Amino acid sequence: MRNTSGLSEGGLPAEAPDATPEVGISRRGIGTGQGVALYLSAVVGAGVLVLPGQTASLAGPAVLVAWAFSCLLGALLAATFAALASRMPDAGGVATYATAAFNQRVGGVTGWWYLVAGSVGQAVVPLTGGYYLADALGVGQWWAYLIALSILAVALCSNLSGIRVSARIQVALAVAVGVILFVASVAGISHAEAGAFSPFAPHGLPGVGKAVVVLFFAFAGWEAVAHLAGEFRDPRRDLPKATAITVVLVSVLYLAIAVAVVVTRSYGTAQLDHLAVGRLLSRGLGLGAVDAAAGAALAISLATTNAFVASVSRLAYALAREDWLPQPIRHLSNRNVPTGGVWLVTGVGGAGLLVAWIARLGTQQIVFVPATLVLGVYLIATASAVKLIHGPTRSLAAAALVLTACAAPFSFGYLLIPVVVTIAAIGYRHFHLRRLVSLGRQGQARDSVETADQG
Repeated sequence: MRNTSGLSEGGLPAEAPDATPEVGISRRGIGTGQGVALYLSAVVGAGVLVLPGQTASLAGPAVLVAWAFSCLLGALLAATFAALASRMPDAGGVATYATAAFNQRVGGVTGWWYLVAGSVGQAVVPLTGGYYLADALGVGQWWAYLIALSILAVALCSNLSGIRVSARIQVALAVAVGVILFVASVAGISHAEAGAFSPFAPHGLPGVGKAVVVLFFAFAGWEAVAHLAGEFRDPRRDLPKATAITVVLVSVLYLAIAVAVVVTRSYGTAQLDHLAVGRLLSRGLGLGAVDAAAGAALAISLATTNAFVASVSRLAYALAREDWLPQPIRHLSNRNVPTGGVWLVTGVGGAGLLVAWIARLGTQQIVFVPATLVLGVYLIATASAVKLIHGPTRSLAAAALVLTACAAPFSFGYLLIPVVVTIAAIGYRHFHLRRLVSLGRQGQARDSVETADQG
């Protein structure tokens, strides 16, 4: 997020000091394998358990066209974020890119958008796993909130232990997620029913379009690892490799699951949609559909929560570094962990769970908050890439910007969310700079304002 200077011909810092993360957070912990694990866990969320059935009900077998389109968009977004992150490996991630492309005010607001989205998301993802596990155990749905809180607590402890411990746990969880989806897809495809593709598009093009909108959020997560880019052993080498490998894995697993659901006709009613992947797993593992879905949901929820706490806590650290958040959030432990950021992200997630429990809110009511903000972040990030990057990657970023913009009109009903977050971000920044002046730090406050005004 720092002001970038000395831009290379491609529009991004080459070997300038600002291209490296601030001293304090280690950049030697993550290799290619761990990067793949973090990417896989960030992208493949618990929604994979319900989206294949839900979207198949919307579009019929033609949903495979929607999945293919979404895989293409995901690959474009992944390439864009990898290009930015490998050249600007900073904890600020999307906020850093927006600052470099536009100005510090745009960067700070973008950072707040993603911080709120990622933190509120830590109520949605664990609660999804909690629902499945509570259902399998035959206990009341209010237990789902307690289970979700336990998942969040595991992610908290894992991240406070340091990036090495967290990344090792992530590898194990990612392998489990990959195996679960592989078993489900193989079990489903091996039990294909005759005539499963007829009629191919019972709801026409509108059904496919609705499925695309829903699936847009199934591929969110490519931006998450960008905040950890500075902790790769060699960001320019390892991060693009990890991205490319994960793009292939995610595309294959998603398409295989989608095909398996279609050919077994595991969709069409609310109950079937909810347990579509669970039914496929039950055939491969010999378990009941509910139990299989619960086990898968627990592994996926743990993996996704752990990855996003690691990512968003680094963003919180970067925002505090640039005076967009209180300074205690910038605190680093003796293990180079941004503990302030970890506690902030998990604290917001825990508070979200408490509010959801009191107000009896479910994931379907909460999810539109992070979803709307992430869409806005994607628009700004891809626009930043178009402005900063030259060469073939710029064309990929432009394509990602266009495809993302196509989904934007469907979020107009929730525009109040980014507006409120923007007001909060700018309001905090304004009063914070006034406080700096009152404390006699006029020079720092003046520099901050001048930097924010630079376009």
